[in-house]
Amino acid sequence: MNGQADSLTITLFLASLSLLPLLLITTTSFLKTVIVLLITRNAIGVQQVPPSTAVYAIAMMLTGYIMSPTLHSMADNASAAMNAKSHEAWTDTASRVVDPLRTFMLKHSKEDDREVFLEKAKKLWPPEQAEKATINDFFIVVPSFMISEMQAGFEMGFLVYVPFLVIDLIVSNLLLALGMQMVSPMTISLPLKLFLFVVIEGWGKLLHAILDTYL
Repeated sequence: MNGQADSLTITLFLASLSLLPLLLITTTSFLKTVIVLLITRNAIGVQQVPPSTAVYAIAMMLTGYIMSPTLHSMADNASAAMNAKSHEAWTDTASRVVDPLRTFMLKHSKEDDREVFLEKAKKLWPPEQAEKATINDFFIVVPSFMISEMQAGFEMGFLVYVPFLVIDLIVSNLLLALGMQMVSPMTISLPLKLFLFVVIEGWGKLLHAILDTYL
């Protein structure tokens, strides 16, 4: 009997590991970070520099830095639950473990989005489940957090994109005024954008700006 229980535990553990990439994207700062970095790379005009692997690695490392306090709190709650060896329902234990993550998402999601998802839940979910739903439920907070993060990521990306777009327009108009229509504007604007981005230490300032949004 114990062998069957151990096998079931291992199976559930392995199944939960397959959900880690999904949880990384939906419940952490990874989504906004990678959106901003990819938009910045496209704005500069170098499609493969830095390579996508490096962009995702940077986003993951920055996510680990931002989420470190939350992950430590979750680990402490999980350790306390295991040491207590209480007979409470596993749903209550899981709720206590993910509570720091819920707190993080509540802090960085918009209340209006949560209210909209709660209203939709009362129409989509079964009546018994809908009556118990609150604005702080995990399955209400997660989609609200994702929308807030995507919105914030595109807002930051837009602000980053505009200066590079202005440089492209200026270079294009100058070449047109000089009668150099045969010269591709990218030939001039790309090294200029790279030079300016390096001079202002753009990558460092960009990462610091992303960190500031989670203070």
